[in-house]
Amino acid sequence: MKIFTAEQIRDSDQYTILHEPVSSIQLMERAAQACVDWISEHCKNHRNFAVFCGRGNNGGDGFAIAKMLYLKGFDVDVFTDPKAKFSPDATINFKEVKEISGISIKDYKEAKLYRFDSRTVIIDALFGTGLSRKLEGEIKDLIDFLNSKNNAKIAIDIPSGLFADEILKNSTIFKADYTLSFQFWKKSFLHPETGKYTGKVEILNINLHEEYISETETNNFVINDKVIKNIFKPRQDFSHKGTYGKAILAGGSYGKIGAAVLSTKSALKTGAGLTFTLAPKCGYEILQTSCPEAMFIEGGTDYIENFNVDGDAVCGVGPGLGTNAQTVKSFLQFLKKYSKPLVLDADALNIISHDQKNLKLIPKKSIITPHPKEFERLFGETGDSFERLELARKKAYELEIYIVLKDHHTQVITPKGNVFYNITGNSGLAKGGSGDILTGILTSFLAQNYTEEETAVLGVWFHGKAAEFASEKYSKESMLPTDVINEFGKVFEELNSMVVKKL
Repeated sequence: MKIFTAEQIRDSDQYTILHEPVSSIQLMERAAQACVDWISEHCKNHRNFAVFCGRGNNGGDGFAIAKMLYLKGFDVDVFTDPKAKFSPDATINFKEVKEISGISIKDYKEAKLYRFDSRTVIIDALFGTGLSRKLEGEIKDLIDFLNSKNNAKIAIDIPSGLFADEILKNSTIFKADYTLSFQFWKKSFLHPETGKYTGKVEILNINLHEEYISETETNNFVINDKVIKNIFKPRQDFSHKGTYGKAILAGGSYGKIGAAVLSTKSALKTGAGLTFTLAPKCGYEILQTSCPEAMFIEGGTDYIENFNVDGDAVCGVGPGLGTNAQTVKSFLQFLKKYSKPLVLDADALNIISHDQKNLKLIPKKSIITPHPKEFERLFGETGDSFERLELARKKAYELEIYIVLKDHHTQVITPKGNVFYNITGNSGLAKGGSGDILTGILTSFLAQNYTEEETAVLGVWFHGKAAEFASEKYSKESMLPTDVINEFGKVFEELNSMVVKKL
């Protein structure tokens, strides 16, 4: 799914109006109806809605929503500035709301005297994507007041005060529990500093013109089911272990063999034809007992001192590797001689970060998987996640590598500058070992002849999807990385159901 800028979204509205054709007020009604359909389905236990409307088209959406909710039998109160100069479409909907005797229209100032009981939902339709400045004065005070209420809060299209494409620091923003957005994700929904205001995002299809969507270029994408369906290759009946490649997981050290176990299990469970673990001798019994399907390659005694890697295999390096002096020396020597794409994580990245010259040793088309702190060690500090992403674009291009930048919405950055945001997963992955699992997944998929881009995109989606299934069983708090691995089969069931032709 493409992510468009605020300007591109406005252009898509205009293109739809001109080419469907449909009037602007009809398109507004379509958007409002999509919101009301969602609200009436999900707010059955609420009876009263306090709808806060601005003077622009976002306010026009709000007026239309208020009218439709009232006609569905809900109690509705509208808060606005009755003396404001509304946009043409907002004016039409405001007049219609005024004519309904059952809807009371109040001034913003009356909000502080209003009785927000437990069954009242606050709807924010104050400002849309056209906002170009920080909120001040009366509106700032109003949003601060609404944020202080414990009622359920729904933002229409985008929380008021939030910009679609950038971060505005030290600004007042409506903090929604749900954001009902139209047709596209906004970039700001997907970054931690700004996404925290959206709550759960629901993307509502309002049938904007497909021709505009397909022909308009962007470098930003959301990984959705359609993207994954086009990547995933079902396992063929007439195949053998050689069909699905050879994966080597290099990691583990004294006290950190568990990381190698998690990566190895992950590679095995994601379908690599042959899986090897290159680890120190101290992990031999643990690995052979916990992962009997994998073969063991001894790389040292307590630490890996020799990267003995078969040239026919795809290698993932890092989980539990440690930074022992001999390991560091051996790994850097290995990088100088090895030219095939690698999957690099954890201590492999920490070793590389000791000297900026080491970055040039990373083989072209490799996949690196830093969390924000590891990224900072590799490439330097940035002020926020938006700046970090732009630096990642630059480094992916310069080094010709794929960067999987781990975050709540992990980003896959390609050498061409494209960014794929992952929207599967949850905070249950915020535990040691989760990254080791991802390394195993990526190494396995790369061994199975997915391209580097396909591997990274499918891998992060798969990792997150398994975490969603695990959290359903055990909760985000209690789920373990091993629980995530145990849900891989369920993810494959879902993947196969996407692509199997049904009679």
